[in-house]
Amino acid sequence: MSLFLRDYLTIVWFGLAAVLLAGLLLGLAAVVRPSKPNKDKLMAYESGVDPVGHGWSQSQVRYYVFALLFVIFDVEAVFIFPWATSVERYGWFGVVTMLIFIVLLLDGLVYAWKRGLLRWV
Repeated sequence: MSLFLRDYLTIVWFGLAAVLLAGLLLGLAAVVRPSKPNKDKLMAYESGVDPVGHGWSQSQVRYYVFALLFVIFDVEAVFIFPWATSVERYGWFGVVTMLIFIVLLLDGLVYAWKRGLLRWV
């Protein structure tokens, strides 16, 4: 067996050991743990509030859109910080490229603002 395949065999052995150990510990926990189900333990629990009514309710889509907008503009900061640390190396090409990037993001922000997606109501 070649050294290359022997390295992969080591990874396979460690993977099998991890799966075996996880299965062994989960099986041991299932055998050892106490099981005393009652009505209160089997009831649905949501943030400390007893459930009222049926389990299905319609959610507002605007909260998800707001979260997605936050993620988009948060990721934008991930691109701007490394650029800002080495702006001298990129020169004017880097400045113009980053300005185009920021203008496109601002265009998206203005679009979301005009559509009323930034209202938290």
